[in-house]
Amino acid sequence: MSPIKIYGFRFSSCTRRVALICKELQVPYELITVDISKGEQRTPAHLARQPFGVVPAIEDDGLELFESRAICRYLVAKYGPTSTLVPDHKDIIATAKFEQAASIENNNFDPMGGQIMLELVMKPARGGQTDQEHLKSVLATMNSKLDAYETILSKQKYLAGDTVTIADLFHLPWAYGLTEKANLDLITSRPSVARWYQDISARPAWQAVKDGA
Repeated sequence: MSPIKIYGFRFSSCTRRVALICKELQVPYELITVDISKGEQRTPAHLARQPFGVVPAIEDDGLELFESRAICRYLVAKYGPTSTLVPDHKDIIATAKFEQAASIENNNFDPMGGQIMLELVMKPARGGQTDQEHLKSVLATMNSKLDAYETILSKQKYLAGDTVTIADLFHLPWAYGLTEKANLDLITSRPSVARWYQDISARPAWQAVKDGA
């Protein structure tokens, strides 16, 4: 199997998301660095493969694809057809639950996680200052979201049921950052959410990419 080419930045959350699924499926990859700290995501060469000027994008057997979640779904479809990381589309109920879980991550967790990390970690790292009022507002929203997670995860092992899916794994870059880099107890203070996070974050694939793709 030839390695897929990942055009990304090893520390970016979305690049690590793709690398994580590659590791889960034992798909070899070559990381071709697009250094976002130097603005390389806005070069003509990268914009030709990712017109929105973000990372990552991939090349695989002539296919060019961008958007990390779409890439991950593609990887499972091609390289993990027997994997349970995405339910068999013939199982209508399991697929509906999976799509619900994927929507939860994309619309509730990801936007808040990114904003919190921006204020607490990224801005200070760049010499900027945290907007305390905005941070307070976003933290309140995230706490409300995670209360709903606690309700869901108190009744089942994972967000889509009792089988781990990529919808769970998609949380890992921000969840790790919030817990380990920003030192927040948003996740660990909720028993069911903490149990879920400990489960998915212990996976060898995540351990291999958590600090860099």
